[in-house]
Amino acid sequence: MEAKIDPSAKVGEGTTFGYGVIVEAGAVIGKNCKFGHHIVVSANVTVGDDCQVGHGAVLHPDSKIGDQVRIDDHVVVGKWPLRAVNSILKPTQQLDPAVVSNRCMIGTHATVYRGATLNQAILVADQATIRERVTIGEFTIVGRGVVVENDCTVGRYCKLETESYITAYSTLEDRVFIAPQVATSNDNFVGRTEERFQHFKGVTVKRGGRVGVGSVILPGKTIGEDGLVAAGSVVSKDVPARQIVLGQPAREFRAVPEEQLLDNQGWPE
Repeated sequence: MEAKIDPSAKVGEGTTFGYGVIVEAGAVIGKNCKFGHHIVVSANVTVGDDCQVGHGAVLHPDSKIGDQVRIDDHVVVGKWPLRAVNSILKPTQQLDPAVVSNRCMIGTHATVYRGATLNQAILVADQATIRERVTIGEFTIVGRGVVVENDCTVGRYCKLETESYITAYSTLEDRVFIAPQVATSNDNFVGRTEERFQHFKGVTVKRGGRVGVGSVILPGKTIGEDGLVAAGSVVSKDVPARQIVLGQPAREFRAVPEEQLLDNQGWPE
């Protein structure tokens, strides 16, 4: 089956399509792009120049893809969120299109929801999920199997490592490091009593904060600038800036060494 391109779609010079590609009405595709087999480019999607799109990818309506973007096999961009019949969340009335900016890379089986914005040069690794109303800053790495839930902000030059979980309504500032299998939470009532609706609150990790492997950050807690949570800790109260905490529950251990502070690394802002 050859590519099926709607007459109203626009395709730039040098772009090629594999078998079974569907390009719907109003789509605009730039120059020198390479599309694999069995891809759906939905209505009004825009794709910039010099992009690669792998086999079986789906670009949902209105999604905006920048230049030099790599999208691997079976990636989904612009997916609308599901809502269970008995969900406590309000129905989603309006979401802006998904935006994937220049030089981003999205790994196999990753999903980027409608309403998410990926700024330039971000890596989203295989099987990661970026939910609606999430913004991720430039040069951040979102590791394999990471989940960033709805209504989160992630800064620039962050690293979220394998299978870490960022709960809804969280804020991670620039240069934050989250180790593998870190878990965060936003509900102190564990889904019971109506009072919980008044207290949903994600976590905050200030600029340069670091969280060690397997740690748990409880709802509403803040990790101060350059704060460090040791591996396996349970953070049940705020972490002071430039302090190391450890244990279950985590307690202050000592100051972060001067040579470890973010301002002493000589990195660009």
